[in-house]
Amino acid sequence: MQARIRDILQLAADKSDFSGVCLVKRDDEIIYHQAFGLAHRGFEVANRISTRFDTASITKLFTAIAIMQLVEQGLFGLDTAVMPFLERDDTKISNAVTVFHLLTHTSGIADDADEEAGEDYELLFVDKPNYSIRTTEAFLPQFAYKDPVFPPGNGVRYNNCAFVLLGLMIEKATGQAYRDYVRDHVFQRAGMTGADFCAMDGVHPDLAEGYKKGVAGDGGTTWTKNIYSYPPIGSPDGGATVTAIDLDTFVRAIKADVLVNAASRQALFRPYVLARNHGDRKLMNGFGFEFTLTPEDRIIAIHKDGGNAGVAGILAYFPDSDTTSILLANQDCRVWPIHREIEAVVLRA
Repeated sequence: MQARIRDILQLAADKSDFSGVCLVKRDDEIIYHQAFGLAHRGFEVANRISTRFDTASITKLFTAIAIMQLVEQGLFGLDTAVMPFLERDDTKISNAVTVFHLLTHTSGIADDADEEAGEDYELLFVDKPNYSIRTTEAFLPQFAYKDPVFPPGNGVRYNNCAFVLLGLMIEKATGQAYRDYVRDHVFQRAGMTGADFCAMDGVHPDLAEGYKKGVAGDGGTTWTKNIYSYPPIGSPDGGATVTAIDLDTFVRAIKADVLVNAASRQALFRPYVLARNHGDRKLMNGFGFEFTLTPEDRIIAIHKDGGNAGVAGILAYFPDSDTTSILLANQDCRVWPIHREIEAVVLRA
């Protein structure tokens, strides 16, 4: 298995612009852990297995864990109506939207950039400086006053800003800023020693820069930094910075009931809503996590991916073999085909 995964990653690095890290770990055994490419192209600083990467939407999992912790404490429930809890009646978000709807992408609220409709997130910052979006509250004007897409519970549509609202609930319930709560109660509690919210305009050790791919006049490839493509620091829907080992540690902390109790762990590791069919497999949404199932409803993989300009990543857990497969990239790269090849190796082993 190790040799096959090594060949897949080397080919991806040579032919498909993969720059980042791959970790495959079964139980306590590291099957494969290797970094490729450059963390800083200007000074040709190589990525290392200790390098931290922007996780994009994988961050939603940390938000989901925080929510379940607060549900356990009785500060609100999965059926709590979100906008009354936040004491906001000045938006177009329905008072019928619940925590469950937000976690499972069934809320129907408008997104700031509707990626399923082909809208480009970067275009939000043509007329507004991206560095002005540094707090959870600052995201609200970008989506809260847009018409909903469907009534709550009457459809399924991936939604980034659903997790912004969940972040606001965390802040309202705890009195802490979202990032501070997650640092204290998710990262530290799990033992994710490299995890943080590193700002792109800050100075941080062992952090990979993100690079957008472009086409030069002669048809060659150009690379530019992604510093103007989205807000400069992670938020409830994306942008936390971690190592690959941190993500494995995170999954295994959930399994061991370190972050949440057994009932919450069971709720997190089960699917709730059919997102779509993909060949003979079903893709379903859970609480932040997504699930691949057989037609007989056996869970093949529990996963979450993420992508922004210059950033891509996938975290997958295969429960039958207690295996994690993690890919984090710091430049435009289609990590999904790479992941599918690794998945095939893992499932055969």
